[in-house]
Amino acid sequence: MGMEAVNNTVVQSYPAGTGNFYPSYRRLLDSGELERRVEESKKHLSPCTVCPRNCRTNRLENQKGICLAGKDVRVSSYNLHHGEEPPLSGTRGSGTIFFAGCSLRCRFCQNYPISQLNNGQDYTIEGLAGMMLELQDMHAHNINLVTPTHVVPHIIEAVSVAAKKGLCIPLVYNTGGYDSLSMLKLLDGIVDIYLPDIKYASDKHAFRYSTVRNYVSVNRMALLEMHRQVGLLELDENGIARRGLIIRHLILPHDSAGTCESMKFIADRLSPDTCISLMSQYFPANAAYRFEELSRRITPDEHAAAIECLEKNGLENGWIQE
Repeated sequence: MGMEAVNNTVVQSYPAGTGNFYPSYRRLLDSGELERRVEESKKHLSPCTVCPRNCRTNRLENQKGICLAGKDVRVSSYNLHHGEEPPLSGTRGSGTIFFAGCSLRCRFCQNYPISQLNNGQDYTIEGLAGMMLELQDMHAHNINLVTPTHVVPHIIEAVSVAAKKGLCIPLVYNTGGYDSLSMLKLLDGIVDIYLPDIKYASDKHAFRYSTVRNYVSVNRMALLEMHRQVGLLELDENGIARRGLIIRHLILPHDSAGTCESMKFIADRLSPDTCISLMSQYFPANAAYRFEELSRRITPDEHAAAIECLEKNGLENGWIQE
């Protein structure tokens, strides 16, 4: 993504090293807890309370809510991705699985054919598990679950199936940050690396641009829970992420994302050592042209102001997109 490091990106070395890494979900598999999580997560599908919208549709009967997901899991694509943050892409790539559908309806979404038009193919749980194993066989550093919020029960079950067949690389939960605490708690000990967005510091902007009324409170509680589970980013001796939290923030024109307020929350409530991925890739995609304030790219001054927000709050770990 054309990112340059901010100071030292190595927060902590992972003591076991690359060859001996044992992901969290395998411990749950060994204890039998992973199977219990599978059954518990399925209860949230009917009525659906998988995301904070709580549509309460019966997804087991293929009723669909705002996310457009029914009983099956729909995947747009899966592949080795080399454009993620350096500790995720590494030298061999991140094993990304792009899920179709989304609980958010971001007017400027750059992946809207996947997230809002639901383009993809339905897969069984065994098919999803097979993707994970195939990506591992392709020597991916991790399994990167992109837009996973609305399919958490499917993911937990697929991880259980794949782990029994030898899956043993870290899981990355790559989310827009609109996640329920109940589902995150079911993911405790399953997810090794959380990669959430902090999109807004204003519920007014969250509703205007993503059609959710309570994004800020939901997002902040989710970030606190993710941080509780995995802590600061840990890297192995080769600089590859093994566990921890990376928070993404997309700079929007006219400071519509509330960058400084979001950075202050991270520094005050999580840790000033949190890894931040500050992204400048915004362009007016999808329906952004309908909003005058979003109808252009960010300016150099807006980019510089966002960097100043990092520095002001002592956030020195992470990456800045050029």
